[in-house]
Amino acid sequence: MREYETTEEDSASDIAKPVEWRVVAARPLPGFQLDVEFADGLRGRFDYSELIHRDDAGIFIPLRDPSFFNRVGVEHGAVTWPGEIDVAPDAMYDRLKASPPNTIVPG
Repeated sequence: MREYETTEEDSASDIAKPVEWRVVAARPLPGFQLDVEFADGLRGRFDYSELIHRDDAGIFIPLRDPSFFNRVGVEHGAVTWPGEIDVAPDAMYDRLKASPPNTIVPG
């Protein structure tokens, strides 16, 4: 388990989330990619094309429609879409942090 110096209470829950994991901006890009910025300034590009087109895409199937994918937003520090579709910000942050600079990270 990791330890963090700074946490911030999520106003929608009693769960403390590390500040650096909180997404502050998400912008859709062509090809089912997202430009995402985290609270600590870390920023990167994520490619969700493979995830949403897998046979076992499950709840992510609606994202195959580019107009729906482009309705991305940020709620409570996480990347979200209508219909309660979201992506875990901690996992996104960890994958981006572990990737070489200027790499497009798989979603």
